[in-house]
Amino acid sequence: MDQTTRRLSLPESPREFGFWLDGSYRGGRALFERASPGHGVPVTLIPKCTPEDVNAAVAAARRAFEDRSWAGLSGSDRAGVLQRTADLLRQRAGELAYWETLENGKPIAQARGEINHAISCFEVGAGAARLLHGDSFNSLGDGLFGMVLREPVGVVGLITPWNFPFLILCERVPFILASGCTVVVKPSEMTSATTLILGEILAEAGLPKGIYNVVTGSGRTVGQAMTEHPDIDMLSFTGSTAVGRACVHASADSNLKKLGLELGGKNPIVVFADADLDDAADATAFGISFNTGQCCVSSSRLIVERGIADRFEEMVAEKMKKIRVGDPLDETTQVGAITTDAQNETILGYLEKGTAEGAKVLTGGTALDMGGGSYIAPTLFTGVTPDMSIAREEIFGPVLSSFRFDTVDEAVKLANDTAYGLAGSVWSRNIDTALTVARRVRAGRLWVNCMLAGGPEMPLGGFKQSGWGREAGTYGVEEYTQVKSVHVAFGKRNHWVE
Repeated sequence: MDQTTRRLSLPESPREFGFWLDGSYRGGRALFERASPGHGVPVTLIPKCTPEDVNAAVAAARRAFEDRSWAGLSGSDRAGVLQRTADLLRQRAGELAYWETLENGKPIAQARGEINHAISCFEVGAGAARLLHGDSFNSLGDGLFGMVLREPVGVVGLITPWNFPFLILCERVPFILASGCTVVVKPSEMTSATTLILGEILAEAGLPKGIYNVVTGSGRTVGQAMTEHPDIDMLSFTGSTAVGRACVHASADSNLKKLGLELGGKNPIVVFADADLDDAADATAFGISFNTGQCCVSSSRLIVERGIADRFEEMVAEKMKKIRVGDPLDETTQVGAITTDAQNETILGYLEKGTAEGAKVLTGGTALDMGGGSYIAPTLFTGVTPDMSIAREEIFGPVLSSFRFDTVDEAVKLANDTAYGLAGSVWSRNIDTALTVARRVRAGRLWVNCMLAGGPEMPLGGFKQSGWGREAGTYGVEEYTQVKSVHVAFGKRNHWVE
């Protein structure tokens, strides 16, 4: 693998992994062969774990939690492990980006950027481990003192998706570990390699055995076993709203485990006539095409002021035409392959629906033949009405629907006209306009004159059917804790019975 060339080479044979249990790889299971979505050749062999493997992983995590080998450490000691992990990730960034690209189909340059973000997550997590604290109440009178303790929730089950396998993993794991919890991870069977490699890195960084475990396989087998498991204290799931609902039901039917859910999105980008239109057009094309639109915070609904709408749509279309779609291992590629065959068919189906329902394609609208793999041209629909499927349903692909407005109130109403509330963006030089929209749009993240910006210091999460709870930063560490009130009495008790 020569990283000095403009295009990396494919592996000579698929890399075989075990699953990660109690500090080491375990094998002896049937294997799932993953083919690169950008090339159609096998790249990894991943174990198909069983419910019994889930039981073993949860038992290891429970033992490690109860023996206090991690939860009993100081925040400083936990921070040291997380910081060493960040350092080791930096040393192995090229390797991680390579396997991320092979399994997912995203461009190698993008994958490298995501590994850098993951490193930042561990660095922020290290700081948060030292800052996590409770509270005190010195206002209960001379005879009573109150303390509020934050304690780790226990064993956390973590189910991650295939669109950002390592980035989403690392927006959670450092903060779970900072809280003192142990974790059992189930990555998508399509993209398990980097989650498993993280086990090696954490062990080298000094994480005790049993704190981080990985079980691989299908959602129906492994994921279901985790959601129903009575000894998992909290489940963090990132994926579709439909599966999120199933997690809620499974939790209710098992042990009422705590849930953290980051689910679907149908995110608006609101552009006013006074915006820097060239910047806004570039951000619009980027926001829907990044990661081939397979991004829960993709800006999939363009809401543009009517007086500039025709011109702005053309500007966006011209930007989209220039996007370099191609081989994910090519350093110059901006948009890579669709990650799964099923998702490719889903996106193509929405392209057909959009045209059938009366929307007009300004650019894109077709699959692209790259000689192998699944590729779709970044697409812009105009003439979209709120009742259309492409306007209301999460497509999870590079498909943008355009709407028009005349007033701020109308723009806000269109932005909020969705079951989701994950993210949004507003573009205006007028600070009053921009902040009015930012405050009134019901979403967990808002970008003003920027797109997909920020770092792991800030919390992530959604409103409405986009999820529960927050990840990253100090909010993310607190998400994985329980709050306990402690009352301490002073002096002699006033007896109830004389």
